[in-house]
Amino acid sequence: MEQLFAAKEIVISCGSGGVGKTTTAAALAAMAATRVGGRVLVLTVDPARRLANALGLEGFGNVEKPVPASAFAEVGVAPRGELWAAMLDTKQSWDNLVQRHAPDALTAQRILDNPLYQNVSGRFVQSHDYIAMERLFEIHTGGQYDLIVVDTPPTRNALDLLEAPQRMAEFFSSRFLRLLIAPYRSKLINMASRPFYQVADRILGSQFLQDIAEFFILFQTMYAGFVQRAEAVDRLLHDKRTTFIVVSTLEAAPLHEAEFFVDALSDKRFHLGAVVLNKVLPAYLLEAGAAVVAERLVKDAAPIAAEVAPRAGCAEDLVERVLTEMGENFLRFQLVAQREAEQRSELAVSPEVVATVPYFESDIYDLGGLLKLGEQIWS
Repeated sequence: MEQLFAAKEIVISCGSGGVGKTTTAAALAAMAATRVGGRVLVLTVDPARRLANALGLEGFGNVEKPVPASAFAEVGVAPRGELWAAMLDTKQSWDNLVQRHAPDALTAQRILDNPLYQNVSGRFVQSHDYIAMERLFEIHTGGQYDLIVVDTPPTRNALDLLEAPQRMAEFFSSRFLRLLIAPYRSKLINMASRPFYQVADRILGSQFLQDIAEFFILFQTMYAGFVQRAEAVDRLLHDKRTTFIVVSTLEAAPLHEAEFFVDALSDKRFHLGAVVLNKVLPAYLLEAGAAVVAERLVKDAAPIAAEVAPRAGCAEDLVERVLTEMGENFLRFQLVAQREAEQRSELAVSPEVVATVPYFESDIYDLGGLLKLGEQIWS
């Protein structure tokens, strides 16, 4: 894992909801800052705010903030590099994009002042996904960070995120959009399209259609920039400096999602660097000697109870029941652990690294916990 992170500039963490993806991304970024060095940024595009809590950051948002050295010192760690963090603010990122790519300041202001802009920038299909990739590209090309670790939305949404730049570019060149804005580019309305506008005017109202058309006419002034940026983002995601990490547990539904995403990455020719499997049962469950002990507990529970009960001050039947239950539970867990091992071996075919993380006794809520998790993944 250390080799992988030392060789890459962008690591994109993907997985279904509830598998520890956000925490894993933060833990890996913290480990990279500690072990590899340089300036490391963890960027979350998932609206969950657990990352801010774990890193102890206040006012966590679109602007990158450093994790103070004192936070590392409190857990007895002296990092080789710096750890920074940011969370995508969709509206602010759209404002920045408009100001950056509009042909002039007047056009930019007209877009920002358009009554539909606030709603569109926050809720438009692909808006969040597109701007996430735009923000990643902007940060990477800024050259301020040696490594960017990106925490994405849940798996199938993450695919939308990867495809969003191209979809956005396709929308702005679509026939539907040309139909919508054509009457407002020219006073001449094609007779073939007249029924469409008559129905639309009746349902939505002429002013509403005009507002939409005006907005997209203004937005199309940035079309060339959208296309160029989409192509640049796609090249960056396929670049050898970028890798993907799929995070999952070995439960049926998350594992199915992980397999789906691993296949999708392969089909789209993205680099799969690692699979991180959280909440995996401990390796000692697979030891043959431990299974012998468990079987012996079940088989010889009565004579063992007769010996132990007087020293424990308990009735023999109670001790026998406890010993039998312990042995049977161990054997059941061993069966699950064997199935997990088979599933891990199947996943190990594709990525360079397969890391497993055991169950933790408590939730991870601070930098110390993140580094503890990171140590498990790193080793």
